[in-house]
Amino acid sequence: MSVDLHRIRFKQFLLLVFDAALVSLALYLSYFLRFNALDLRGYLNQFLDSLPLVIAVRLILFYTSGLYRGMWRFVGVRDLLTIIKTTTIGSIVILSILFFTGSLRAYPRSIFVSSWLIVIVFIGGSRLAYRLYRESSLNFANTFDSKTLKNVLIVGAGSTGELILREILNHYRSMYHPVGLVDDDRTKRNQTIHGFPVLGNTRDISRIVKKYGVETIFIAIPAASAKAKRRILVTCKRSGIAIKTLPAVGDLLTGNVKVSALRDFQIEDLLGREPVRLDTAAIAEFLRDKIVLITGAGGSIGSELCRQVAYFSPKRLVLFERTEFNLYQIEMNLHELFPELDVCVVIGDVLNPNSVERTLARYMPDVIFHAAAYKHVPLMEMNPAEALRNNTLGTLIVADMARRFGVEKFVMVSTDKAVRPTNIMGVSKRIAELVCEGLNKLSNTQYVTVRFGNVLNSVGSVIPLFKRQIEKGGPITVTHREIYRYFMTIPESVQLIMQAGAMGQGGEIFILEMGEPVKIVDLARDMIRLSGLEPEQDIKIEFTGLRLGEKLYEELLTDGEEIKATLHEKIKVASREEVDGNTLLTRLNELFHNLQVNGFSQDIINRIKEIVPEFQPENGGPTTLPETPGKSDYEASPYHAGNQNR
Repeated sequence: MSVDLHRIRFKQFLLLVFDAALVSLALYLSYFLRFNALDLRGYLNQFLDSLPLVIAVRLILFYTSGLYRGMWRFVGVRDLLTIIKTTTIGSIVILSILFFTGSLRAYPRSIFVSSWLIVIVFIGGSRLAYRLYRESSLNFANTFDSKTLKNVLIVGAGSTGELILREILNHYRSMYHPVGLVDDDRTKRNQTIHGFPVLGNTRDISRIVKKYGVETIFIAIPAASAKAKRRILVTCKRSGIAIKTLPAVGDLLTGNVKVSALRDFQIEDLLGREPVRLDTAAIAEFLRDKIVLITGAGGSIGSELCRQVAYFSPKRLVLFERTEFNLYQIEMNLHELFPELDVCVVIGDVLNPNSVERTLARYMPDVIFHAAAYKHVPLMEMNPAEALRNNTLGTLIVADMARRFGVEKFVMVSTDKAVRPTNIMGVSKRIAELVCEGLNKLSNTQYVTVRFGNVLNSVGSVIPLFKRQIEKGGPITVTHREIYRYFMTIPESVQLIMQAGAMGQGGEIFILEMGEPVKIVDLARDMIRLSGLEPEQDIKIEFTGLRLGEKLYEELLTDGEEIKATLHEKIKVASREEVDGNTLLTRLNELFHNLQVNGFSQDIINRIKEIVPEFQPENGGPTTLPETPGKSDYEASPYHAGNQNR
């Protein structure tokens, strides 16, 4: 370490000596240009008297401006601007000193102008010359070592593509050789960026790959449509070359565009969605210094909620989860990412009123995000009573406890399957939405519901299933050729949940803009191509038929709802008729009492239809399973007929 430090200081000393020589030469040339060689002798003493002052002032300013901390081989426009600025300030300082010492009258004014210009040329030119020398040396060396370089084509000749190209030139010349760029903007055709040509558009990729022997493609078009990205993906995979793309859009916004951050193309990149723009000030006001409780904290949505809420510096973050391993994982993750954050973990079940009550009484949360839910449609069709208990009764227990303990805001995560539900999972979440609307009229707590579609890579979703099937060699199973779904990424959905929570005043159902629906069979084909294989040739696709309770199309609005815009472009709000909270709670009391005593039956389905008239079971409907009536946590809760007091 000390050896390296001495080497750095020695190099800086040599640079100072070198620049002192250049400054001296610049001043001498200024006199030479002002006077011819015959008359120069009369000003020799003046030159020698001022030289120490000029050298001292300029070197001090060069040093304090950080000019000697930069690497010459990476010199650029910023360094040139620094040289111009410090040289200008130096000239002003030298003039001021000569003025106050009474020596200025004897100096020709043109000396200062010419020396200012010559210093800039000498200091800046020396560094630029060194950079050109280094680059030419590397290019010369690479001609003899071309076998180790990968020919790279950059897709996108905009600002992002330029940043990637510059990164390669500055840091990755020994790894990659850019053959050029492609862009669909016709005005960029036949132009060059840093000396590298724009060779054509994205439809020319196959031709360019063959002509130039491209081995890797870097995609630098974050705003490209899903259709364009899919076309590029197909072309690249058919050519058998690697394809990499940029990281999360947030890195682009912060300028963190680096070759090292490029990653393999993923299925999320084919969604073609615009980046989420958050009102971070509103979210910060909503969460900062608040005690926040998250139910289902170990799940796909819950764990990401924990991480993103933590960024806004809550006073305390309480994790409520019944699965021990999931809770342990998110707790360790939060301690690693946010070591200063006060994290409290609670193993508990939303169906246990005593557990919920103890937790709220101990921590007194200001905000509750309710993410605990069962969501797998066919599994819930086979276990309808558990779907109703967990998704509906669990929501009722937590939401009512929030009212009792004066929680400021209760945000429930819902689903598009709650709209005109055809399955027990969807209708259980629809009733949970009604619970929040009803309780909002009965308390000071603000109840907010956020409704959205499928989340990519969540537990139990189609993406992990397709990945496993591809790894096994297929086939991929798709339920129907025409089935469509809305998709968004987990981070995006959580960001919008927080945004909607900050916007909500109570009683709203916020609907997240999901973009265009995705055809599941197209998703399967894209995933096969991402694996470097061809659909139907390498991996077969089989159609198995719609599952229990499954619909071809999902919707985001139910009967009687109208959609209205909000201040956020990706969040809408549904307006609907008022919910009579007391009537709803009475019906739910009866429903759960009957469910507890008699188990799931046709009578339960009829009671559900009284609460949600649009519920129309399809594809076999909820499966009636034999259950043994008996006592449970429900009997100890305040939500059965004998305990209701509202």
